[in-house]
Amino acid sequence: MKKALFVLCLLSATAAFAQYGGASYISSEPHIPQSPSHPAHASYAPMSQEQTVLATSSYSSAQGERPASDFPQQEAVSLGAAARELRNQHAQPKKSRVVWVNQ
Repeated sequence: MKKALFVLCLLSATAAFAQYGGASYISSEPHIPQSPSHPAHASYAPMSQEQTVLATSSYSSAQGERPASDFPQQEAVSLGAAARELRNQHAQPKKSRVVWVNQ
């Protein structure tokens, strides 16, 4: 078993190196990457006019805080009621419509 695994790994490695066949040698010349120059990218220019990002032209603002009574709040469910509801949901587990019997 070990010999078969070794032969399989050897063949896989050979196939992987065979796919790399496009460059049969590694050049000893250094490759120095150069970034492209964009001379107009950082030049000075006058600022453009401001633009609104609001959908409507009218804008309103207010100060202060609204009391919590202005917002509707759900009634808190007691822990016992939540536990009873979960127990009722799990009391009748869903049964499968099809029963497979292997013979």
